[in-house]
Amino acid sequence: MDINRAKQILSSPAEIGVQYNGVSIWIDEIKEAEETAIVHLIGGIEEQTEVDIANLKEVE
Repeated sequence: MDINRAKQILSSPAEIGVQYNGVSIWIDEIKEAEETAIVHLIGGIEEQTEVDIANLKEVE
């Protein structure tokens, strides 16, 4: 995924599916300078982790 799409998903009122390594996640924050995102698992522990935006995948 590119950083612009990640920002669109983060600001969208719609629920847009995103996965990281095949696991559904929520994007909590975008760190534009580092090209990373702070994410957490959907329905899981609220623990956040920082991942490369390039490794995120939009799903239908």
